[in-house]
Amino acid sequence: MTEPLLRTCTRTQGNNEALKTGEVSPTGFGFDFEEVPVLVHGFRRMVRELAFDISEMALTTYLVAKAHGARFTAVPAFLVRGFHHGAILRAADRPLTPGELEGGRVGVNRGYTVTTGVWARAVLRDEYGVDLSKVTWVLSGDEHVAEYRPPGNAEPLGTGRTLEEALRQGQLDAMIGVPPQEGLVPLIDDPAEAGFTALRERGLYPINHLVVVKDELLTARPDLGAQVFDAFARSKRLYTERLLGGEIEAPTAVDTMHRRVAELTGADPLPYGLEPNRHVLEELLRHAVDQRILERAVPLDELFAPGTRDLVG
Repeated sequence: MTEPLLRTCTRTQGNNEALKTGEVSPTGFGFDFEEVPVLVHGFRRMVRELAFDISEMALTTYLVAKAHGARFTAVPAFLVRGFHHGAILRAADRPLTPGELEGGRVGVNRGYTVTTGVWARAVLRDEYGVDLSKVTWVLSGDEHVAEYRPPGNAEPLGTGRTLEEALRQGQLDAMIGVPPQEGLVPLIDDPAEAGFTALRERGLYPINHLVVVKDELLTARPDLGAQVFDAFARSKRLYTERLLGGEIEAPTAVDTMHRRVAELTGADPLPYGLEPNRHVLEELLRHAVDQRILERAVPLDELFAPGTRDLVG
């Protein structure tokens, strides 16, 4: 019997590359990849149209979508992780400390629920004591989940200008989620080292993206969740073996970050599976409730497909 091809959206990156080249093949089905140049557009299509059978998805987008009845469920393959101390920028000619953001206005690229924004606000609160309710969050776009409504201290930027322009003109004190550029510098000094310090001292290793699968397929094919997890995990293991073995000829900044994480932790820099990541996932759920992204924290196991909750890869 011919194995079904499942329409799939995921970015080509180190841990997924072997799936795209065919070096790693799934069991029980095949991938039919659609290349989406701007990955967040793929997230939106999945949330609003169920455009794919399998899709990479931002973690907080998934949480919000699930809370509003989305008909897809995650498998615990965590494709993108990183540190967000450097995601908060200020004008280079305006010295500012994190505490001085209280009473001010901070731009957020796209919507309030964007995962980088959630983790960056968490850093401000947990490491610098910023009262997030005393900051006005200025949003440059709408939410992937159209039903979601941000809290009262969030407002739209409006049309006709960008976050960068508003920051340079003094209408914002800082902004989150926009790439560094001339005249803009990180709010937090030496943000890369600050991220690794948070990893060493409190085990903070944020997750940004995971994988989701249509519920109708998971119902029709009870083994599919585990098969999807297995394929992504085998591809990831191939990547980490090559990375840690020094076999990647031109490592990217992400590759370098993964190597540093491995050096600091002595462990897999991209652990897949619910149990190895339970602490950081539960922390993200707490932040989502605190930041009024979720009304309540959902039991973690309920967010992942049956048959995948005990898997580690």
